[in-house]
Amino acid sequence: MTLAALHSSAARARGAGDPRLAAELLDHLDAQLASARLLLAIVLEQGKAIRRRDVHEVVLHAGRMQAELERRRQLDGPRSALLERAGARLRLASGAVTLEAICALISETEATNVRARSSELRGLLGEVEREHLVNRALIGHELAFLDHLLRLVDHDGPGAYGHSAMPPATRAAANVGARRVLDMQA
Repeated sequence: MTLAALHSSAARARGAGDPRLAAELLDHLDAQLASARLLLAIVLEQGKAIRRRDVHEVVLHAGRMQAELERRRQLDGPRSALLERAGARLRLASGAVTLEAICALISETEATNVRARSSELRGLLGEVEREHLVNRALIGHELAFLDHLLRLVDHDGPGAYGHSAMPPATRAAANVGARRVLDMQA
């Protein structure tokens, strides 16, 4: 279906409007927003715990994050159902349904609310992603510092993650692998 045909079909569909679809879509977006806000709060608290080097709190927040991510996965069922219903009304596959196409099925006021919530959700999820990346970098720095400390304790040895920390059989395998990295056969 061409874009013009989609807009024409959507304009005809809008005349009837689907208040139930709009209400369910707004409820779904509200649930997504609540989840995203909780994820952001968890990620921010985890960042504070990382900076305080509070391992117990970091792990606790990681568990809370996993639980919330699982809850977000469960929100996909209603989302898929909404996309299928909208797709049926628009004569599109559910994967081809866009926010604007759904907005064509609901009143202009509801469409404005849907767009605003969708925009807020995208912003929150972007912020969650950025903060999570910062936390990962902080943890990487902390692990590098820990490795440095362990090297100092080992008197400039290879550290906790080097060969001296490995069992003899693993060390031998690691050495063989190191020598054969560029061993190419024709």
